[in-house]
Amino acid sequence: MTEFTEKYINPFTDYGFKKLFGEEPNKDLLLDFLNVLLEEEQGKIKDLTYLKSEHLGSGALDRKAIFDLYCENERGEKFIVELQKTKQNFFKDRTVYYSTFPIREQAKRADWNYELKAVYTIAILDFIFDEDKDDPDKFRYDIKLKDIETNEVFYHKLTFIYLEMPKFNKTVDELETHFDKWLYVIRNLNRLDSIPDKLRERIFEKLFETAEIARFTPEQVRSYEDSLKYYRDLKNSLDTAKEEGRLEGKQEGIVEGKLDIAKKLLTKGYSIEEIIELTGLTKEQINVL
Repeated sequence: MTEFTEKYINPFTDYGFKKLFGEEPNKDLLLDFLNVLLEEEQGKIKDLTYLKSEHLGSGALDRKAIFDLYCENERGEKFIVELQKTKQNFFKDRTVYYSTFPIREQAKRADWNYELKAVYTIAILDFIFDEDKDDPDKFRYDIKLKDIETNEVFYHKLTFIYLEMPKFNKTVDELETHFDKWLYVIRNLNRLDSIPDKLRERIFEKLFETAEIARFTPEQVRSYEDSLKYYRDLKNSLDTAKEEGRLEGKQEGIVEGKLDIAKKLLTKGYSIEEIIELTGLTKEQINVL
Protein backbone atom coordinates (compact mmCIF):
# COMPACT_ATOMS: atom_id res chain seq x y z
CA MET A 1 0.00 0.00 0.00
CA THR A 2 1.36 3.40 -0.96
CA GLU A 3 2.48 5.73 1.83
CA PHE A 4 0.71 9.09 1.72
CA THR A 5 2.03 12.23 3.34
CA GLU A 6 -1.58 13.19 4.09
CA LYS A 7 -3.64 11.28 6.62
CA TYR A 8 -7.00 12.18 5.09
CA ILE A 9 -8.26 12.30 1.51
CA ASN A 10 -8.53 15.47 -0.51
CA PRO A 11 -12.24 16.31 -0.96
CA PHE A 12 -11.45 18.12 -4.22
CA THR A 13 -10.49 14.87 -5.92
CA ASP A 14 -13.31 13.03 -7.68
CA TYR A 15 -12.76 9.94 -5.55
CA GLY A 16 -12.54 11.90 -2.31
CA PHE A 17 -15.68 13.90 -3.01
CA LYS A 18 -17.77 10.86 -3.90
CA LYS A 19 -16.33 8.82 -1.03
CA LEU A 20 -17.54 11.43 1.44
CA PHE A 21 -20.82 12.48 -0.15
CA GLY A 22 -21.80 9.99 -2.84
CA GLU A 23 -21.99 6.63 -1.08
CA GLU A 24 -25.12 5.26 0.57
CA PRO A 25 -23.42 4.49 3.94
CA ASN A 26 -22.32 8.15 4.12
CA LYS A 27 -25.60 9.69 3.00
CA ASP A 28 -25.97 11.31 6.42
CA LEU A 29 -22.88 13.45 5.64
CA LEU A 30 -24.50 14.88 2.51
CA LEU A 31 -27.80 15.27 4.33
CA ASP A 32 -26.19 17.26 7.12
CA PHE A 33 -24.29 19.47 4.67
CA LEU A 34 -27.39 20.24 2.58
CA ASN A 35 -29.45 20.92 5.70
CA VAL A 36 -27.00 23.49 7.02
CA LEU A 37 -26.65 25.02 3.55
CA LEU A 38 -30.38 25.34 2.91
CA GLU A 39 -31.92 25.38 6.38
CA GLU A 40 -33.37 28.89 6.12
CA GLU A 41 -35.56 28.21 3.10
CA GLN A 42 -35.84 24.44 3.01
CA GLY A 43 -36.58 23.49 6.57
CA LYS A 44 -35.12 20.14 7.51
CA ILE A 45 -34.55 17.58 4.77
CA LYS A 46 -35.45 14.21 6.28
CA ASP A 47 -34.14 11.85 3.64
CA LEU A 48 -32.27 11.73 0.34
CA THR A 49 -32.30 9.27 -2.52
CA TYR A 50 -29.33 9.10 -4.90
CA LEU A 51 -30.32 9.28 -8.56
CA LYS A 52 -28.35 8.33 -11.65
CA SER A 53 -25.80 11.02 -12.48
CA GLU A 54 -25.66 10.63 -16.28
CA HIS A 55 -28.39 12.28 -18.32
CA LEU A 56 -28.96 12.33 -22.05
CA GLY A 57 -30.43 15.19 -24.00
CA SER A 58 -33.85 14.98 -25.59
CA GLY A 59 -32.39 14.15 -29.00
CA ALA A 60 -29.72 11.74 -30.20
CA LEU A 61 -27.32 14.57 -31.04
CA ASP A 62 -27.87 16.55 -27.82
CA ARG A 63 -25.01 16.93 -25.40
CA LYS A 64 -25.25 14.73 -22.32
CA ALA A 65 -24.74 15.89 -18.76
CA ILE A 66 -22.89 14.00 -16.05
CA PHE A 67 -23.49 15.37 -12.57
CA ASP A 68 -21.04 14.77 -9.74
CA LEU A 69 -23.97 14.07 -7.40
CA TYR A 70 -27.68 14.04 -8.07
CA CYS A 71 -30.28 13.30 -5.43
CA GLU A 72 -33.89 13.84 -4.43
CA ASN A 73 -35.46 14.56 -1.05
CA GLU A 74 -38.65 13.11 0.39
CA ARG A 75 -40.69 15.92 -1.21
CA GLY A 76 -39.43 15.14 -4.71
CA GLU A 77 -37.17 18.21 -4.89
CA LYS A 78 -33.95 17.69 -6.83
CA PHE A 79 -30.37 18.56 -5.83
CA ILE A 80 -27.38 18.71 -8.16
CA VAL A 81 -24.08 19.00 -6.28
CA GLU A 82 -21.08 19.86 -8.44
CA LEU A 83 -17.42 20.01 -7.49
CA GLN A 84 -15.43 22.23 -9.86
CA LYS A 85 -11.68 21.93 -9.43
CA THR A 86 -10.55 24.57 -11.89
CA LYS A 87 -11.76 27.71 -13.58
CA GLN A 88 -13.80 26.85 -16.65
CA ASN A 89 -15.13 29.09 -19.38
CA PHE A 90 -18.91 29.43 -19.16
CA PHE A 91 -19.16 27.48 -15.91
CA LYS A 92 -22.23 29.47 -14.87
CA ASP A 93 -23.80 28.60 -18.23
CA ARG A 94 -23.02 24.96 -17.54
CA THR A 95 -24.81 24.98 -14.20
CA VAL A 96 -27.87 26.60 -15.78
CA TYR A 97 -27.79 23.97 -18.53
CA TYR A 98 -27.53 21.19 -15.96
CA SER A 99 -30.59 22.50 -14.13
CA THR A 100 -32.71 21.95 -17.22
CA PHE A 101 -32.40 18.17 -16.94
CA PRO A 102 -34.21 17.75 -13.60
CA ILE A 103 -36.75 20.29 -14.84
CA ARG A 104 -37.49 18.37 -18.04
CA GLU A 105 -37.60 15.05 -16.17
CA GLN A 106 -40.68 16.29 -14.34
CA ALA A 107 -42.75 16.62 -17.51
CA LYS A 108 -45.83 14.41 -17.51
CA ARG A 109 -47.96 13.16 -20.33
CA ALA A 110 -51.62 13.96 -20.87
CA ASP A 111 -53.25 16.44 -18.51
CA TRP A 112 -50.23 18.00 -16.79
CA ASN A 113 -50.62 21.48 -15.28
CA TYR A 114 -46.84 22.25 -15.43
CA GLU A 115 -46.39 22.27 -11.67
CA LEU A 116 -42.70 21.66 -10.86
CA LYS A 117 -40.75 20.58 -7.81
CA ALA A 118 -37.85 22.81 -6.75
CA VAL A 119 -34.40 22.29 -8.27
CA TYR A 120 -31.21 23.26 -6.43
CA THR A 121 -27.80 23.39 -8.10
CA ILE A 122 -24.91 23.65 -5.66
CA ALA A 123 -21.38 24.29 -6.93
CA ILE A 124 -18.38 23.88 -4.64
CA LEU A 125 -15.59 25.78 -6.39
CA ASP A 126 -11.83 25.43 -5.98
CA PHE A 127 -11.40 28.77 -7.75
CA ILE A 128 -12.73 32.33 -7.73
CA PHE A 129 -14.77 33.85 -10.55
CA ASP A 130 -12.83 36.70 -12.18
CA GLU A 131 -15.68 39.11 -11.59
CA ASP A 132 -15.65 38.32 -7.84
CA LYS A 133 -11.93 38.56 -7.12
CA ASP A 134 -12.17 42.11 -5.74
CA ASP A 135 -14.64 41.04 -3.06
CA PRO A 136 -12.54 38.75 -0.84
CA ASP A 137 -15.06 38.47 1.99
CA LYS A 138 -18.01 37.17 -0.03
CA PHE A 139 -17.64 33.49 -0.81
CA ARG A 140 -21.27 32.36 -0.98
CA TYR A 141 -23.63 33.38 -3.78
CA ASP A 142 -27.34 32.48 -3.64
CA ILE A 143 -29.01 33.04 -7.00
CA LYS A 144 -32.74 33.05 -7.79
CA LEU A 145 -34.98 34.62 -10.42
CA LYS A 146 -35.81 38.10 -9.12
CA ASP A 147 -37.67 41.17 -10.32
CA ILE A 148 -35.08 43.86 -11.02
CA GLU A 149 -37.19 46.78 -9.82
CA THR A 150 -38.53 45.35 -6.55
CA ASN A 151 -35.68 42.91 -5.87
CA GLU A 152 -38.37 40.42 -4.85
CA VAL A 153 -37.97 36.76 -5.74
CA PHE A 154 -40.20 36.10 -8.74
CA TYR A 155 -39.73 32.32 -8.83
CA HIS A 156 -38.69 30.32 -5.76
CA LYS A 157 -38.21 26.89 -7.26
CA LEU A 158 -34.91 27.40 -9.10
CA THR A 159 -31.86 28.06 -6.96
CA PHE A 160 -28.13 28.18 -7.69
CA ILE A 161 -25.60 28.31 -4.86
CA TYR A 162 -21.91 28.92 -5.57
CA LEU A 163 -19.27 28.48 -2.85
CA GLU A 164 -15.88 30.01 -3.72
CA MET A 165 -13.78 27.93 -1.35
CA PRO A 166 -10.43 29.78 -1.80
CA LYS A 167 -12.04 32.80 -0.12
CA PHE A 168 -12.91 30.87 3.03
CA ASN A 169 -9.87 31.46 5.21
CA LYS A 170 -11.17 31.12 8.76
CA THR A 171 -8.90 29.32 11.21
CA VAL A 172 -10.30 26.57 13.39
CA ASP A 173 -10.48 29.01 16.33
CA GLU A 174 -12.59 31.40 14.26
CA LEU A 175 -15.29 28.86 13.43
CA GLU A 176 -18.63 30.00 14.81
CA THR A 177 -21.41 28.11 13.03
CA HIS A 178 -22.02 24.58 11.85
CA PHE A 179 -21.78 25.92 8.30
CA ASP A 180 -18.35 27.40 9.09
CA LYS A 181 -17.24 23.98 10.28
CA TRP A 182 -18.37 22.30 7.10
CA LEU A 183 -16.52 24.77 4.89
CA TYR A 184 -13.41 24.46 7.04
CA VAL A 185 -13.44 20.67 6.67
CA ILE A 186 -13.95 20.77 2.90
CA ARG A 187 -11.19 23.34 2.49
CA ASN A 188 -8.63 21.82 4.88
CA LEU A 189 -9.33 18.11 5.37
CA ASN A 190 -6.23 16.78 3.60
CA ARG A 191 -4.03 19.28 5.48
CA LEU A 192 -5.02 18.00 8.92
CA ASP A 193 -3.42 15.19 10.89
CA SER A 194 -6.21 14.80 13.47
CA ILE A 195 -9.71 16.03 14.13
CA PRO A 196 -9.65 19.44 15.87
CA ASP A 197 -11.40 19.62 19.24
CA LYS A 198 -13.81 22.20 17.86
CA LEU A 199 -15.05 19.60 15.36
CA ARG A 200 -15.72 16.91 17.95
CA GLU A 201 -19.26 16.28 16.79
CA ARG A 202 -20.74 12.97 15.68
CA ILE A 203 -21.12 13.98 12.04
CA PHE A 204 -17.54 15.22 11.69
CA GLU A 205 -16.10 12.29 13.62
CA LYS A 206 -17.74 10.01 11.06
CA LEU A 207 -16.40 12.16 8.21
CA PHE A 208 -12.83 11.99 9.50
CA GLU A 209 -13.16 8.24 10.01
CA THR A 210 -14.45 7.82 6.44
CA ALA A 211 -11.67 10.02 5.05
CA GLU A 212 -8.76 8.28 6.79
CA ILE A 213 -6.62 6.70 4.07
CA ALA A 214 -5.17 4.07 6.41
CA ARG A 215 -8.64 2.49 6.61
CA PHE A 216 -8.88 1.99 2.83
CA THR A 217 -8.52 -1.35 1.09
CA PRO A 218 -5.65 -1.69 -1.42
CA GLU A 219 -8.17 -1.29 -4.26
CA GLN A 220 -9.57 1.90 -2.70
CA VAL A 221 -6.06 3.26 -2.30
CA ARG A 222 -5.32 2.66 -5.98
CA SER A 223 -8.54 4.39 -6.99
CA TYR A 224 -7.71 7.36 -4.78
CA GLU A 225 -4.14 7.48 -6.16
CA ASP A 226 -5.48 7.71 -9.71
CA SER A 227 -7.92 10.45 -8.73
CA LEU A 228 -5.24 12.37 -6.83
CA LYS A 229 -2.86 12.14 -9.80
CA TYR A 230 -5.56 13.53 -12.08
CA TYR A 231 -6.19 16.40 -9.66
CA ARG A 232 -2.47 17.23 -9.42
CA ASP A 233 -2.02 17.05 -13.19
CA LEU A 234 -4.93 19.42 -13.53
CA LYS A 235 -3.43 21.93 -11.11
CA ASN A 236 0.07 21.65 -12.54
CA SER A 237 -1.19 22.05 -16.11
CA LEU A 238 -3.06 25.23 -15.30
CA ASP A 239 -0.23 26.65 -13.21
CA THR A 240 2.17 26.01 -16.10
CA ALA A 241 -0.17 27.63 -18.61
CA LYS A 242 -0.60 30.68 -16.38
CA GLU A 243 3.15 31.04 -15.87
CA GLU A 244 3.92 30.69 -19.57
CA GLY A 245 1.22 33.21 -20.36
CA ARG A 246 2.63 35.62 -17.77
CA LEU A 247 6.13 35.32 -19.20
CA GLU A 248 4.85 35.87 -22.72
CA GLY A 249 2.74 38.77 -21.52
CA LYS A 250 0.13 37.91 -24.14
CA GLN A 251 -3.04 35.86 -24.37
CA GLU A 252 -1.53 33.81 -27.18
CA GLY A 253 1.20 32.79 -24.76
CA ILE A 254 -1.43 31.20 -22.53
CA VAL A 255 -3.00 29.36 -25.46
CA GLU A 256 0.38 28.10 -26.69
CA GLY A 257 1.18 26.86 -23.21
CA LYS A 258 -2.11 25.01 -22.99
CA LEU A 259 -1.60 23.45 -26.43
CA ASP A 260 1.81 22.19 -25.38
CA ILE A 261 0.28 20.69 -22.23
CA ALA A 262 -2.52 19.12 -24.29
CA LYS A 263 0.04 17.35 -26.48
CA LYS A 264 1.70 15.87 -23.41
CA LEU A 265 -1.62 14.76 -21.96
CA LEU A 266 -2.58 13.07 -25.25
CA THR A 267 0.63 11.04 -25.16
CA LYS A 268 -0.22 9.98 -21.59
CA GLY A 269 -3.56 8.59 -22.70
CA TYR A 270 -5.91 11.26 -21.42
CA SER A 271 -9.22 11.49 -23.26
CA ILE A 272 -10.21 14.62 -25.21
CA GLU A 273 -12.95 15.30 -22.65
CA GLU A 274 -10.44 15.17 -19.80
CA ILE A 275 -8.03 17.47 -21.65
CA ILE A 276 -10.82 19.97 -22.30
CA GLU A 277 -11.47 20.09 -18.57
CA LEU A 278 -7.76 20.25 -17.73
CA THR A 279 -6.85 23.03 -20.12
CA GLY A 280 -10.03 24.86 -21.09
CA LEU A 281 -9.19 24.34 -24.77
CA THR A 282 -11.92 23.54 -27.28
CA LYS A 283 -12.36 20.16 -28.94
CA GLU A 284 -11.43 21.75 -32.28
CA GLN A 285 -8.14 23.09 -30.87
CA ILE A 286 -7.21 19.66 -29.52
CA ASN A 287 -8.20 17.77 -32.67
CA VAL A 288 -5.61 19.63 -34.78
CA LEU A 289 -2.73 18.50 -32.54
